Amino acid sequence: MAVNFIYPNSNFMFKKVFSIVVISVICTPLMAQQTVDFLKGFSSDRTIQQLALEQMLIDLHKPETYRRHLFELTREPNVAGTELNRDVIRYMTRTMRDAAMEVEQYDYDVWLPEPGEVNIFIVSPDSIRLRNKEVPLEEDLYTTHPALVHGYNAYSGSGDVTAEVVYANFGRREDFSKLQEMGIDVSGKIVIARYGGNFRGFKAKFAEEAGAAGLIIYSDPANGGYVNGPVYPNGRFSNEHTIQRGSLLTMDYFGDPLTPFEPALPLGGDDQVERLSLDEVPFHTIPVAPIGYGAAEEILSRMTVGDVPTDWQGGLPFPYRLEGGDSLKVRLHVEQPADFARITNVIGTFRGSEFPDEWIILGSHFDAWGFGATDPNSGTAMLLTLAESIGRLVKNGYSPRRSIMIAHWDAEEFLIIGSSEWVEQLRDELQAKAVVYLNADMSVTGANFGSSAAPSLKSAIIEATKVIPHPDIHGTVYDQWHRDTTRVEPNIGSLGGGSDHVPFYMHAGIPSAGMSISSAVPVYHSNYDTFTYYERFLDPQFMYGPTLANVYAVVATRFANADIIPYDLLRYSVDLKSHVDQVHRIATDKGVTFDRSDLDDALDKLTIAASLAGVRLGTLLDEGRLDNSQIRQINAELIRLEKAFLHDDGLPFGKWFQSLYVSVDPFSGYASWMLPGVRYAIEEEPSMIQVEIQRIIQAIEQLTAQINAI
Repeated sequence: MAVNFIYPNSNFMFKKVFSIVVISVICTPLMAQQTVDFLKGFSSDRTIQQLALEQMLIDLHKPETYRRHLFELTREPNVAGTELNRDVIRYMTRTMRDAAMEVEQYDYDVWLPEPGEVNIFIVSPDSIRLRNKEVPLEEDLYTTHPALVHGYNAYSGSGDVTAEVVYANFGRREDFSKLQEMGIDVSGKIVIARYGGNFRGFKAKFAEEAGAAGLIIYSDPANGGYVNGPVYPNGRFSNEHTIQRGSLLTMDYFGDPLTPFEPALPLGGDDQVERLSLDEVPFHTIPVAPIGYGAAEEILSRMTVGDVPTDWQGGLPFPYRLEGGDSLKVRLHVEQPADFARITNVIGTFRGSEFPDEWIILGSHFDAWGFGATDPNSGTAMLLTLAESIGRLVKNGYSPRRSIMIAHWDAEEFLIIGSSEWVEQLRDELQAKAVVYLNADMSVTGANFGSSAAPSLKSAIIEATKVIPHPDIHGTVYDQWHRDTTRVEPNIGSLGGGSDHVPFYMHAGIPSAGMSISSAVPVYHSNYDTFTYYERFLDPQFMYGPTLANVYAVVATRFANADIIPYDLLRYSVDLKSHVDQVHRIATDKGVTFDRSDLDDALDKLTIAASLAGVRLGTLLDEGRLDNSQIRQINAELIRLEKAFLHDDGLPFGKWFQSLYVSVDPFSGYASWMLPGVRYAIEEEPSMIQVEIQRIIQAIEQLTAQINAI
């Protein structure tokens, strides 16, 4: 079969390769169905071209390429603001420029803490200094690197306290409430809590609010330690010395703590922003430090007062107690200096040939607490692999119709700083031009595909996985993902907190998604997250990185090359109905009532509008009556849709969170809250529930009107 493809800037070599690949695509059983059904948003001719492009990208993604990038990215510890971090910036910049990308760097001066000094002692009845740094391992020479530092929690308060000890389970709000119910007073005491259940910063927030003098956070062996299997270096699970580092910031905005809503532009430059003073930022004041379960055992085994609730028992081999009593004293000493530090985002662009001002953005952060082989650099290496494969095609004449941008964010680990500053700097332009943001943080750690996404992106992700072979089965990524065949489709979640999609989706209203191929990583945020660990226990053949690069390639290029942006408009009403049902159930459980009839009516109208728009746009494509000017106009309207959920007043718990559709859980930090204004009213201010319902109704009505106008 001979097919003549005309691409801008095409040359003979690209046309020849493209024709060969089209033959293989049409003859490939895996994609046979796709040659019959036109891709959403594509005309018939462009469907065939797109499938051929996808096959070429799949063929280009090789394990050795992914392995090389992961190795280079993890040669040294890579903490934001350090010189070793600059080495990674230079490597990514060089790699993307060599791949024919236009590369820009965006610098910011942000307020970052340093590791400082952390000391933890048992003072009585015994005198013991507790270890707070991983033991170097002969089996993993990376762990002997001199730049590795002790465990610390960024943005801890500084202080030196000696006090009795109280165990607070996971340190959740409900855990501190339970302590109060049981008559346990934490005032003036050091709280010890295990990781899990919520963002570590909320553990510190709730401990401080309860009057604690300090907080120690440890990794319990029941949550990824020896209870689960052999420990590192003999197995993948955390050993007694493994320490989870991490930021504690819990503000009502994300990014640099001194410049909410504004980019932290370099000090001394021409463009300056007004920075908050330190006393205007709600930094934690109590000292906080992390330890491994070996050190925690020394404390917990000496506690003698009060049986814990059954579900508070962890994995250490003795009954956990609520208090240590007056005979057990612990000293916690933290000195954590902070200052302005330069961070840099690296943004590479393949310029679009027809619609260069419509942006497909893929991103991952690159800063880590140590080497960061899994978090974040498995995702960073995957994106560099993808950049090189697209670059090979670009060098042979290919251009995406829309611009494809690959972004590497700095200082994510300190509270999603780099991406937040970039979004704040380019907010208006992003809202007009950004079609989609695809996040790849810590995205390649095992065999199991998963995704969370905005409603408009879910069907595109599901369809993309149907054409990607999975290396472990005789089938596709979709087949591996959709193992529960009792479900109509695989489970695809809603985005919560914890990574760089937050400013795009929850602040700027840009449809976003995260996709990963993963398994548990018990050495998360520790000095053991090394290339050796990754190669031995997560992906010895380095097959999963190329597999996920295939998924990102298909999703990104389908959005880049479609005539009409392939959003799923009907999914808005489908998902909204499920979220309304969810918040209604929560309200009922809490004895809160509200009238949802107007909300249901608005959703019915949205369903009709979305259904008709889908038919209308499909007909226009089938008839081939659209020129580029009309396509550009339609797509500009589609890009505006998600902004219907934005409200200038933001949410009751933070103006920076401007989406009425979704936010992070303001009491745990990681989970997603759907219809967050309504949810907050149910949880905290029932008298405001109708006000919040009316706000979401107005957003749905605006979305409906915009869809009707397309």
